[in-house]
Amino acid sequence: MKKTILSLLFVAAAALSAPARNPQKGTYGYLYCHMSGAGEWTAFAISRDGLHFQDLWEGGPVFDNARHARIEGGTRDAYICRTHDAKGYLMVTTDMLVAKSRKWNNYGIDLLRSKNLLDWQSVTFDFRKGPSIFCDPESPDPYKDYSTISRVWAPQIFWDDAYTWPDGRKGGYLIYYSMLNRPEEGYDRMYYSYADRSFTRLTKPRLLFDWGYATIDADINYNDADGLYHMLIKKEGGRPGIYATTAPALKGPWKEPSEQDHINFEGEKLCEGASAFRPIGSDEWRGVAYIQYSDKPRHYRICKADKWLRNFSEPVDIQGVAAPQHGSFMRLTKKEYKRLEKQIGKKR
Repeated sequence: MKKTILSLLFVAAAALSAPARNPQKGTYGYLYCHMSGAGEWTAFAISRDGLHFQDLWEGGPVFDNARHARIEGGTRDAYICRTHDAKGYLMVTTDMLVAKSRKWNNYGIDLLRSKNLLDWQSVTFDFRKGPSIFCDPESPDPYKDYSTISRVWAPQIFWDDAYTWPDGRKGGYLIYYSMLNRPEEGYDRMYYSYADRSFTRLTKPRLLFDWGYATIDADINYNDADGLYHMLIKKEGGRPGIYATTAPALKGPWKEPSEQDHINFEGEKLCEGASAFRPIGSDEWRGVAYIQYSDKPRHYRICKADKWLRNFSEPVDIQGVAAPQHGSFMRLTKKEYKRLEKQIGKKR
């Protein structure tokens, strides 16, 4: 009996101390979910090895932008992951259409959910509308005036078991993004909100960190090798480029990267939109994908990193994707892969 009680206590303690992370599932292949470089829609491509991909629907849209991007009609910077119970799928996008607005401003994000990767439901949050759109009206506001928000860019998702809602419910999706409100702050800063399990309710923005200059395109991963959270992020202040940093917990504190943290094997060429993923069956990071946009046409490249998510090397262009751009990667089961494979060569 004593051994049983001790075992139960050990399991309970382990559960309480388990790090926040997105569930991983599948050993058959990879899904690359991305903004199309041919237009501001979301596209899918699949691969068995994480480098050689095949476009679905000939690189066309996964869904109708007009239905899901209710502010501007464009879905940029797509990030995809599994639901916390691994029974469904979630996506977040930047609601933005530069081809229409002719400016690098936008005002909100789209939260999408699916049971099969093919059919999607969504809600849109237009941050200019202010406190009324958020589910925690009594929480402090980050701004005096939401209507002057200028940008809400590149949202991503991280499941957090430890988050507690006001009614005592546990667990929420931390959605992090950069945001700018020009009259109230001088540069883009990193913020976060929490979405509930339905992925339809969102808390007010909270500041994640402020390093004193613009930061965008953050990508967070938990690394079992050192028990730390690793972030790849683009600095737009100081020496611009993609940098790596770490934190002991999901919400930080995130230390400011030094020059030694600069991922600079592209020399002086401009890079952004980093996304890291692990190869199936490896403790190293096959994938640190990013956009190199100094060249015309731009390159979407994937490089290697060691198990510490350091020592980046051997960048190569992604293969088989007609118009790669800012996106994310998710492992697939054989069943999921075969379901998506049927869409190759078809039109949506």
